[in-house]
Amino acid sequence: MKNSCKYLIILFLSFLITLPLHARVKVSCPTIDILNNNNVFSEVLDTLPTAKKRLKGEPKPKKRKKDKNKKVTFQTFDYNYERALNFYENGQYLSAARLFEELYPLAIGTNRADTILFFFANCYYQNRDFEMAAFHFKDYVRRYPRSERTELAHLMAVKAIYNLSPYYALDQMETNYAIEELNLFISLYPQSKYMDECNGMLDDLRNKLAKKDFEIIKLYFNTEHYQATQIAITNFLKLYSYSPYAAEAAFILVKNNYQFAKKSVEKKKVERYRDCVEAYQSFLINYPESTWLKEAKKYADDAQKQIDRKTEKKA
Repeated sequence: MKNSCKYLIILFLSFLITLPLHARVKVSCPTIDILNNNNVFSEVLDTLPTAKKRLKGEPKPKKRKKDKNKKVTFQTFDYNYERALNFYENGQYLSAARLFEELYPLAIGTNRADTILFFFANCYYQNRDFEMAAFHFKDYVRRYPRSERTELAHLMAVKAIYNLSPYYALDQMETNYAIEELNLFISLYPQSKYMDECNGMLDDLRNKLAKKDFEIIKLYFNTEHYQATQIAITNFLKLYSYSPYAAEAAFILVKNNYQFAKKSVEKKKVERYRDCVEAYQSFLINYPESTWLKEAKKYADDAQKQIDRKTEKKA
């Protein structure tokens, strides 16, 4: 009996000892608060690669429907046409071009077709994609030859080609092509209000060609290729007598002929000094106000003295 009482007492004490322990664990354990707090758990998930995962029991988010208005169709034509115009007016030319390109096939046969194609071409021009701009403006002229914008479209095609003309030291194939296109425009629209602009572009392109040839003349002269210099300047003055380099080229011819004569064999000297004097006389007639006139006269005067001296010796 005594042993049974002792056993019951031990069980009762064990129960009293263990009871507070469970209470402390339940209250102080931090993991229970976190796992039962969806907001905290969501913030943790947001920092992980799996942040898009949903908590268990959370409803699935609704799928976002695609904006059907952005798709260019006959039904959404007006809406997207306005969008394209807004992009264009705000200088967002690439966005406008993408829409105009999709709108154009749907607009063929309507009164908006030529407007769309014109704006489409001009988007490329404004973005300085001059090759594509020239192509589409020419396409506009071909498709709408009687439009009120045809002349302007043709001009814009020419301006795009003009802008493709490279630096003077490079190959000038595009420059020559631009000159041809400008001459064609002038012949088609002789009374055009854009004539002054066309003439300005022509002068600029021709001066670029003149600059290239003038630099070749200087190269020949500086490397003492006197005969090649003579030929190059003679051709240059025939082609580019109006250019800003013409007067200097004529002066170089005087100087070139003088040095050529001075370094020639004796029997060639008189003939080549005479070339110097003739070059000076032509220079005086064509460029009487030139700043190089005084220096050119010195070469011509000395050349004449050499001619007189050598002529007297022969006599």
